[in-house]
Amino acid sequence: MPSDLAVIGLGHFGLPLAQAATSAGIGVFGYDTDQATVDGLNAGRPTLEGFSASDVRRMVAGGFRASGDPAGLGRARTAVICAPTTLGEDRSPDLTAVGDAARTLAAQLRPHSTVILESPACPGTTEEFLRPILEEGSGMRAGRDFHLAYSPTRLDPGNRVYTVANTPKVIGGLTPACTEAAAAFYSRICERVVRTRGTREAEAVKLMETNYRHVNIALANEMAVFCHDAGIDLWDVIRCAETKPFGFQAFRPGPGVGGHSIPVDPNRPPHQSRQSTAPGRQLRPLRLVELAREVNEGMPRYVVQRCAALLNEHGKSVRGARVLLLGVTYKADLGDQEGAPAREIGARLLELGAALSYHDPYVPEWRICGRTVERADSLWEAAADADLTVLLQHHRTYDLQGLAVKAQLLLDTRGAVPAGVAARL
Repeated sequence: MPSDLAVIGLGHFGLPLAQAATSAGIGVFGYDTDQATVDGLNAGRPTLEGFSASDVRRMVAGGFRASGDPAGLGRARTAVICAPTTLGEDRSPDLTAVGDAARTLAAQLRPHSTVILESPACPGTTEEFLRPILEEGSGMRAGRDFHLAYSPTRLDPGNRVYTVANTPKVIGGLTPACTEAAAAFYSRICERVVRTRGTREAEAVKLMETNYRHVNIALANEMAVFCHDAGIDLWDVIRCAETKPFGFQAFRPGPGVGGHSIPVDPNRPPHQSRQSTAPGRQLRPLRLVELAREVNEGMPRYVVQRCAALLNEHGKSVRGARVLLLGVTYKADLGDQEGAPAREIGARLLELGAALSYHDPYVPEWRICGRTVERADSLWEAAADADLTVLLQHHRTYDLQGLAVKAQLLLDTRGAVPAGVAARL
């Protein structure tokens, strides 16, 4: 059966797009190589955090269908690649899944189709990495026989205010005609479409947005360390600073930075060398981004140091201490653990000999270094029994004032506990 849209990759990037398109009355064919995901969605079962069974059933009722058979890709007018990208060993995005998706699509691609990449990528990826794969596999030329564009994903998991529909959609095509073809598609889903000058500009939008978040969180994290050493209440500083109506946006520190959008240094794209495609021009390193990454990646270690210092102040050692971690997901009120700093913090505490346990209403089982961490059944009893309780994620279900009373020692890494009743980051 022909479909208006094929979504390749039904994970954190692809499934929300498929849902929004189906809600807009667009026929959606979802392709994924994970058969369990395909079977679950077709049966009306949620396969992603934040999706309910009723959400998936409405998608299926609206015409959505998932498959592991790539033949369906050739019957779609528009194909959006939403394959996952992670950081490789050299800190560059791993485009293996994107390349596999492109080769699969190329074999099914038909003339006059529109292909859009939404996966996070360095500037130049669409033109220099994706385009050759599609052209070689299809025997057609991008910009002449089919349209090619990039559109950065702008998703905030768990956000009930901003969705795919009401978040402005940035689009950049290989040619002006490619941009308009992609814009015509997204205008059926999104309230506002924003056109860039080309694919590189669109890719750089994602680069700027992601790195903006990481750099500003790094500033907040550095201020947290500085203020603690100087005996300054950082949370009071932030409270007052954010009253400035211009030139300031408040970011808050934490035990680390998680999520699916990764900080990217475009000087190490996996599809080209450090030399720019422009003759005689070399890309300058994003030194601030690299420094921000170092700061943020150092926060789990700093949290463990603070844990050890707190225990020492009360005559206890980390070795043998009962430590309870509260909230092991990367974001509040979600079960998604992608990049959550809790894993490294827990691993370091175990290395130091702590007796570790955890509590998270969204995570029924948690493993570190191949071993299952004990889950606290009764939060109140566990907090009262632990030598140290560490709040890593502030889920709304937590009664923090009550916990502060019950806990022997409480370290708040989120600034959520009232001042004076717990140690704060």
